[in-house]
Amino acid sequence: MENTKNERLKELYKYYELNTEDVFKHKSFGFIIITRTGIDKIVAKANIKLNYEVVVCERDFCAVKCTATMERNGNVVSIPTFASAQPKNCQSTYYLEMAEKRSKSRAVLQITNFYSLGVYSEVESDEFKQK
Repeated sequence: MENTKNERLKELYKYYELNTEDVFKHKSFGFIIITRTGIDKIVAKANIKLNYEVVVCERDFCAVKCTATMERNGNVVSIPTFASAQPKNCQSTYYLEMAEKRSKSRAVLQITNFYSLGVYSEVESDEFKQK
């Protein structure tokens, strides 16, 4: 029998040694959110290698590609993802830095299967920040 979504999430939390400081449920949206420190724990535990490429960097818009690579079941797996930051989706004016953080988080959550379970990173949207 397959594990439920909650059971699978608990397995991932345990495997990546995440605790209540690393994960929270967003009160308005109901999504599970992983903090930046949680993302860093996952990267370290899974020995994920990250490669960044700046796709666009202008005064009011930046886009970054991040490719996450890790070994899974004896195979090397890579997942590329993109993220952007601009005045419409970012309260900070540090657009390049925000695009980098967002691309990293998305790549890490995708390659470790958290995304398939509906988990997001707090840096993906200003609205995902813990109050």
